Amino acid sequence: MGLAEPFIHPITDQETEEPTSNQSMVPKSGNYKRWLRIGLFTLCALCGQSGATLLGRLYFEKGGNSQWLATLMQLVGFPILILYYCFSPLKNSTATSSGTSPPPSAAVLALVYVSLGLLVAASCLLYATGLRYLPVSTYSLICTSQLAFNAFFSYFLNSQKFTPLIINSLILLTISSILLVSHEDPSTPKSVSRGKYGIGFICTIAASAMNGLELSLAQFCFRKIIKRESFSAVMDMIIYTSIVAATAIAVGLFVSGEWKGLKGEMEEYELGKVSYIVVLVWICILWQAFALGNTALLFEVSSLFANAVMVFALPVVLILAVIFFDNEMDCIKGAATVLALSGFLSYAYQQYLDDQESMSEHNINVNSEA
Repeated sequence: MGLAEPFIHPITDQETEEPTSNQSMVPKSGNYKRWLRIGLFTLCALCGQSGATLLGRLYFEKGGNSQWLATLMQLVGFPILILYYCFSPLKNSTATSSGTSPPPSAAVLALVYVSLGLLVAASCLLYATGLRYLPVSTYSLICTSQLAFNAFFSYFLNSQKFTPLIINSLILLTISSILLVSHEDPSTPKSVSRGKYGIGFICTIAASAMNGLELSLAQFCFRKIIKRESFSAVMDMIIYTSIVAATAIAVGLFVSGEWKGLKGEMEEYELGKVSYIVVLVWICILWQAFALGNTALLFEVSSLFANAVMVFALPVVLILAVIFFDNEMDCIKGAATVLALSGFLSYAYQQYLDDQESMSEHNINVNSEA
């Protein structure tokens, strides 16, 4: 359940006198067309995330060996987002600003995009390594630890409060991960040794940590450097960091020498040459569908709803993994699933309370000004 694109949360600037809410920047008309769009974007996010994760595992399961290529497929489809950016009805949405400071210089923005892009590239490479050695179900469960890491880094970077609900979420997600690392998963491929399983686990945890750090840093950059929230600002962040990340991984693919073995890998692929290309192309398309759906939901509804959809894909991936990859759902994995989902619900409820508080403060300020 790796994130191919940096998912940006709208910023609630707690340091300004006028708090902003995490709600959509687009007027909510309540008509059926809007809900049809929400349903379509939700379907995009769910199908993109779950489908890309399963196809990523299929690539390795049937003879794929290039972690660099698998990583590149997560990122190289960013031109799809550029097309969406150009024709999206959201591109003229009103921006909210956290101050009256002048916009950052091109050099500062370039530094932000390059730094975050390299971090995204590293996390995607680690996600690909984890997916190579772990069963899909186990991999997806470990990825939920991203929420815990996001809260941890946000505590230092964005003054995230550690409320009882957040602490409860961290504890549950930690216990879930401990159960998985101490558990010998019967779904682990026979070709994967205990050592490689450990490498996969460590890489997935590290990728989740990097992803949590990237999200927190992106939020910090929006609050302290970019200082505005708009569809164009978020899309600029996603597209430019994707360009940097895809370029870094492409360089890694050639420097590592893995590109030399891709022709032989394609010829020896168990499902055939055509299937090899189809699998890679669809991995690319589905990750961008996920990024597109999540970004649209962020502006159509809220970051809380987009996050909920992202983690709701967890049980979807688990069920599909049991159906298509014969992954076993034993007692330990079932307990880890319950703990992970409980941890997410605790985290999500705290975000809901924060949203409600921010909206109430905003309404009070508006009424007092009137």
